[in-house]
Amino acid sequence: MSVLESIRKRTGLLVGLTGLALLIFILEALLGSGRNIFSSDERTVGEIDGEKIDYIDFQNLVNQQINNIMQMNPNANVDENMKKNITENVWTQLINEKVIYPQYQKAGISISDEELFYLMLVEPHQMLLQQLTDQKTGKIYEGFANPDGSLDTRKLQMWVNQMNPDQERFWKSMEKAITDYRKAEKYSNLIKKSLYTPKLWAEVINKETNNKMNITYAMKKYDAIKDSEIKYTEEDLEKYYKDHKYEFNNTVTTRVVEYVSFDVIPTEEDIKNIEKEMKEVAEKFKETKEDSSFIQDNNEGGELIINNFTKTTLIIPDSNFFNAPVGYVYGPFTEGNYFKIYKLLAKQDVADSARVRHILIGLNDVKNNKQRTKERAKAIADSLLTLIKEKKVSFDTLVKTVSDDPGSVDKGGDYGWFTETTGFVEPFKNAGLLGKKGDISVVETQFGYHIIEVLDVSKNKHLSYRVGQIYREIAPSTETTNKYYSEASSFAGNYNTSESFDKGVEKLKLAKRILENIHEGDNYLPGLENSKEFTRWVYKAKKGEVSPVFEFKNKFIVAKLTHIKDKGILPLDEVKEEVITKVIRDKKADKMIQEFKSAYTNDITTLANKLSISTQKQENLTFSSFNVFGIGREDALIGTAYALPLNKLSQAVKGENGVFVVIKNNEKMETATDLKMLQKQNSQMLGSRAEYEVYNALKEKANIQDYRGRFDF
Repeated sequence: MSVLESIRKRTGLLVGLTGLALLIFILEALLGSGRNIFSSDERTVGEIDGEKIDYIDFQNLVNQQINNIMQMNPNANVDENMKKNITENVWTQLINEKVIYPQYQKAGISISDEELFYLMLVEPHQMLLQQLTDQKTGKIYEGFANPDGSLDTRKLQMWVNQMNPDQERFWKSMEKAITDYRKAEKYSNLIKKSLYTPKLWAEVINKETNNKMNITYAMKKYDAIKDSEIKYTEEDLEKYYKDHKYEFNNTVTTRVVEYVSFDVIPTEEDIKNIEKEMKEVAEKFKETKEDSSFIQDNNEGGELIINNFTKTTLIIPDSNFFNAPVGYVYGPFTEGNYFKIYKLLAKQDVADSARVRHILIGLNDVKNNKQRTKERAKAIADSLLTLIKEKKVSFDTLVKTVSDDPGSVDKGGDYGWFTETTGFVEPFKNAGLLGKKGDISVVETQFGYHIIEVLDVSKNKHLSYRVGQIYREIAPSTETTNKYYSEASSFAGNYNTSESFDKGVEKLKLAKRILENIHEGDNYLPGLENSKEFTRWVYKAKKGEVSPVFEFKNKFIVAKLTHIKDKGILPLDEVKEEVITKVIRDKKADKMIQEFKSAYTNDITTLANKLSISTQKQENLTFSSFNVFGIGREDALIGTAYALPLNKLSQAVKGENGVFVVIKNNEKMETATDLKMLQKQNSQMLGSRAEYEVYNALKEKANIQDYRGRFDF
């Protein structure tokens, strides 16, 4: 039995909220739209546990989800950021279904109807709350919210009871999503509870952490011998690579590029022209009476920016602004990378706090389960206001019998004291903060029409400034942009091979930059936003290939693909520089070990003097220490000292930084740790990593290949 069926059994057929908040489940849609861009027969989006994910199959799922969204809300719009999140969620869901969920069944994990009912409608799970939240504002959608912004579960229950078939299918998909999520939590807890730290292991941890050593060591560092003095052959490199292939295992496919950037910077003339335009806008701003439309017409992107400020919240380089008459215009002035103009639209005394009660005549008639027009809602509100003023009906009676705001019915329509920063809509707040005790009026908000009575207003007030803002980015002109594009195109055309690219960088004295760890499908790279097309080129190009010109915000770049690092053991030619470094280090170590052997004596000071190196001391060193004084990270030295008997000088040992000898002068256990507590703490630490480690282990076993970056979705 689903939650949908359960609620109908438990509560009866509640009066619904038809049409309320059809946007609430947009983010649950796991798939977004895409276009077929195939230039070949390659149609594999990825591989999961040996199963190829076909583009057409993937696209069919996309279309199915798009249809669900449009049925729920014909005006729904999925922007690029949402598409990116949707695609990621789709891929994760496929991995879960094919790799993770089968593990739940094997473990016997399930969710009861009662538990699901509770997670959906009694104490909604965080996943459901996210779907009920507008991602742009961070607030619960209006149709499911109390005026204070919190979730009203009664509205949610009413909505569930009157859903149409399409909405029911969507709700059931939410039930499935939360069921899967809850199973994941149970599976994670099952693994965490299975982890245990034996007493013997706790004793080892205790010793490694609290056994303090005083040591003396002498090290000859590798930089004492110049790299140029070490000779090696191709056979040396091949042998090291063959013996140490495990060091070059690449867990994920990546690429490395070098690139030059032609940054498009506005000229002085560009800045003067923008300032001139903004001065003209400021003069017109002074004269206009249609402030809102003027602001929209002159702001980039048609944005309407009007805000209320106090003296402390409005930061402006003109102290006269606060004493100026309404209509005063300041600007243009520069702030960051923008020219701005501010206009004082109003000044008013606002109470520090107020308390009101209200009756909502909503656009959704909750009592009769139908929609209202704005005109009808206002007519009802006006009529009720007249009845209240004529004392033909009491405010309290209308709250209980008429108000469409269930969240305040039991409170007599009263949400208590509020201030300018309280999360109510502005017209609602202004009715109280700008009114006086006893005022009663009809106020319009996006919820409908409110009959609002001012119950009380604080004696303290402050001056509020209503300010309209127009801004313009200080950006390069078309002529300036074309100039830089020509320079980038010239470079790409003249230096289009691997060798000539480097020569061109040197000749033109350009700064060469490096981008490492580029993953297929990366849409954002450091310093290069919206880099989807660039990443596609990176994964289509051959090693050494030079790119055409790519345009980013205020810059053009030309790149060269320098390294191809596919998943698995990297070939020798991709890691040759690293292999050379390690071969040279090992040859230096061999040479130094012979020097130590030739000069060896049981006295470390004498040995150090023979080799013209110094001795160093460190106290309170533990096995779990990360660094050694004077060296930094040197695990080999710490491990060697830990294993030595007291006052026994070690043989020469190869470390990461050089060759050393070490003697342990003293050791003692300084802290008596509660082993039971240590067992518990270590088990908790292991448990905190369990979910991540198991998930990654299952994914690694499934050998997942992700090619989504090759397609548009």
